[in-house]
Amino acid sequence: MKKSLIVLAALAAAVPAVQAQGSDTGNWLVRARVLHLDSANKDSTGLGLSVNNKTFPEVDISYFLSPNLALELVLTYPQKHDVRSNGSDIGTLKHLPPTLSLQYHFTGMGVRPYVGVGLNYTRFSNVSFQPAVVAALAPTLKKNSFGLALGAGVDVPMGGGWVFNVDVKKVQIDTDVSSFGSKAGTFKVDPLLVSVGAGLRF
Repeated sequence: MKKSLIVLAALAAAVPAVQAQGSDTGNWLVRARVLHLDSANKDSTGLGLSVNNKTFPEVDISYFLSPNLALELVLTYPQKHDVRSNGSDIGTLKHLPPTLSLQYHFTGMGVRPYVGVGLNYTRFSNVSFQPAVVAALAPTLKKNSFGLALGAGVDVPMGGGWVFNVDVKKVQIDTDVSSFGSKAGTFKVDPLLVSVGAGLRF
């Protein structure tokens, strides 16, 4: 969280020096945001599985197909989570969750609200369980997840192409959990993603 806030502070400090370089009507919009992931932690295995919530930086790139329609790609680096069973730590994993959305941006107002729908792909990696858990259950997770992403947000123009942004998304992320090679159930992360940041349209 501290590192994310430093990134945003540096970006905000740079705004006055580069305002003249931007345009309010360019085809590209690049944002840096601090994102908070709040997991739904829905588990059908009976083990009470959950992962921790966390806050981390992300970068998103939008390309405007028209004044109203844009494609947005949200990117970050692999995020590490603690895996818990009924509140007790049993292991760790990393996930990489790029999301591509088609957005409709409303025009003719002082601010620029938008709504979007898209597809999330999540890759689970570096899955590691404690030795006692491995001996008792031999658990494994499905590595790939595809799901819908619904979102809404608003860009507030700050001049020179710079915008302040607030964004909310609900994303489907899940994985099948197996024990000794047999499916034990499904664990749904299904996070709510709330982010705030700044961007430049050019």
